[in-house]
Amino acid sequence: MRLLLIDDHPLIHLAMRALLSDFEPAVSLTPAADAATAHRLLASEPVFDLVLLSLQLGDEDGFALLETLRQGHPALPIAVMSAGNSMAEVIRAIDQGAMAFIPKTSDPAQMKEALELVVAGGIYIPAMRMGGESPPPPPGVQSPTALPAVAPPPAPRDLESLPITARQHEVLRGLLMGKPNKVIASELKISADTVKDHVQAIFRALGVNSRTQAVLAVSQMGR
Repeated sequence: MRLLLIDDHPLIHLAMRALLSDFEPAVSLTPAADAATAHRLLASEPVFDLVLLSLQLGDEDGFALLETLRQGHPALPIAVMSAGNSMAEVIRAIDQGAMAFIPKTSDPAQMKEALELVVAGGIYIPAMRMGGESPPPPPGVQSPTALPAVAPPPAPRDLESLPITARQHEVLRGLLMGKPNKVIASELKISADTVKDHVQAIFRALGVNSRTQAVLAVSQMGR
């Protein structure tokens, strides 16, 4: 497996080489310290199987690079690493097409688990609280009458149990890789409108309203 590691710290390059020394399949790691080098390597080197991108790249914007890479290489799996671990960062990364969000505080086993999942076509998001209680009202403002809690429908335990067709499973795989509808349509040899209809059916099956919510929902299956 050819992996492009985009990070401006040489120690991270060394640490990742050591971490992946016994990875299966065997990894050929190519480092890039900045966006310009990454673009040059992607244009000149043989096809990479995976990009591992640090969102902290000195003076460069890792999110901007993620967006550029996703637009220029829509079929290339991209995992991101970050020194942060906020829900806002996770959602932004997934919304821009990342297939994994890996905190740099992850232990080696978690890091390898995340990369193995991405290589297998899955997505990885660190376990975290997905929501929270509403803040209390300001002083002097009465709380609204609480509505009775309504239990949501049971979530599917895995992708195979989703009530969607085989074709919609194919569309979902493309969606999870951050591919635009037009790219999915071209690969599956169907119209973009048909892909749009399939995406809406997938959203209904997952109980979500957006691509990002779909990715987050799938990432939590089995947890």
